[in-house]
Amino acid sequence: MPELAEVEWFRKQWNPGCGHDILALSLHPRKRVFRGTNTNALRKNLFGRKLLKSTTHGKRMLFTFSGDNWLGIHLGMTGKIGLESANFHPRKHDHLVLYQRELALVFTDSRQFGRVRFHHGSDKPDWWKSDVPEIMSRVFNQKFVDQFLDRHRKAPIKANLLLQDGFPGIGNWMADEILWRAKILPSKRTGKLKPRERAAIF
Repeated sequence: MPELAEVEWFRKQWNPGCGHDILALSLHPRKRVFRGTNTNALRKNLFGRKLLKSTTHGKRMLFTFSGDNWLGIHLGMTGKIGLESANFHPRKHDHLVLYQRELALVFTDSRQFGRVRFHHGSDKPDWWKSDVPEIMSRVFNQKFVDQFLDRHRKAPIKANLLLQDGFPGIGNWMADEILWRAKILPSKRTGKLKPRERAAIF
């Protein structure tokens, strides 16, 4: 599953479409990626709207459109975001295509473990809101890390790094890299970590 760095990379793939209108949409409304989503509202409200900006939180992406419209995407195991030319013809696994004058913004997912969500409203959708700070934010600091690890003292440190309510966006390869650089065994119980080891993780 794509992790923090990969999700950020995929988010930027639609950047060339910012400031441009959505002139047409193509989607597979009955596919699993749209579970719980009103695809009729998505189609109706995004038509003619501009892509304004995007952001990430953990493994999720949120795209903001004019007219108080919000599109959320989770890539799951095999989801991808990319750009194609404006005359692009969707393939079997291209479940959402947003056409602009010169580009097509494409979300594809062969195994459909990803998800597309939509919200129309002046405030960010409830499904996007989270009390967990983004890892790159100022709120995610040593104090937050220590408090989180204290609540999970009995678990191996790697298992804790994979908890999305503490380390949003971290997956297997990033957890392994963090622990390798900190010179900490993945199986070490969190409560046994020394202060310098906690600092190395942060």
